[in-house]
Amino acid sequence: MHAPRGLTDSPQTAGTGPKHKPPLVLFDLDNTLVDRAEGLRQWAEEFTRDRGLGTAAVEWIVEADDNGLKSRDRFFAEVRDRFAIGDSIEALHHAYQQRYPLFLRCPQHVLDQIAQLRESGWRVGVVTNGLTLTQGAVLEHTGLVRHLDGWCISEEAGVRKPDPEIFTLAAERCGSDLTDGWMCGDSPEADVIGAQLAGLHTIWIRHGRSWSDSLPAPDRTVDSIAEALQALRPIGSPVIPR
Repeated sequence: MHAPRGLTDSPQTAGTGPKHKPPLVLFDLDNTLVDRAEGLRQWAEEFTRDRGLGTAAVEWIVEADDNGLKSRDRFFAEVRDRFAIGDSIEALHHAYQQRYPLFLRCPQHVLDQIAQLRESGWRVGVVTNGLTLTQGAVLEHTGLVRHLDGWCISEEAGVRKPDPEIFTLAAERCGSDLTDGWMCGDSPEADVIGAQLAGLHTIWIRHGRSWSDSLPAPDRTVDSIAEALQALRPIGSPVIPR
């Protein structure tokens, strides 16, 4: 995998320092731009099939994964102990990093709509918590790297959502700033509250859930990434054409 723009030390900027920065939108990765839940299930099906663990093991693994919130070391320790697997935690994790990204997809219509946003003048980036190797491979395999101005992965950035610093860093890598910028994601705490703390407008993908009255509400609530992208198109007018 080539050295990604998400790992550069300096932001990509257009021209020679325009007075106004281009409009910015940042996206979460898992269960926003890609269907992590489905990708994890497909990986689990292959893993259990190759090891002869039976179909019931798939559901156990999906539940144990805790939507990716559990550390991979702990997750694979539990998998190894549950199914009496002789491989080390490190070996299981390495095999996962090689195979799991291949099950992730970003729909072509989403890639096309991102391309349209960029053509109209938006700067587009990704902000994701996770491991650099795994999330970087997902960005590469899905083709998203060709449609982004920059990205931040928490491990390499040294900061995690909802810390506002990661949004600021992502904006810099995209050649923009947070002024009147937007963040779109599915996590109330990591994506919406974190972005609000950074001064961003927010779009929440609800996935059938209800917003908690105890939290500051997002600017927009949608049912899908396609709906979020449609909502962004008429917002504001780009400052700098590409």
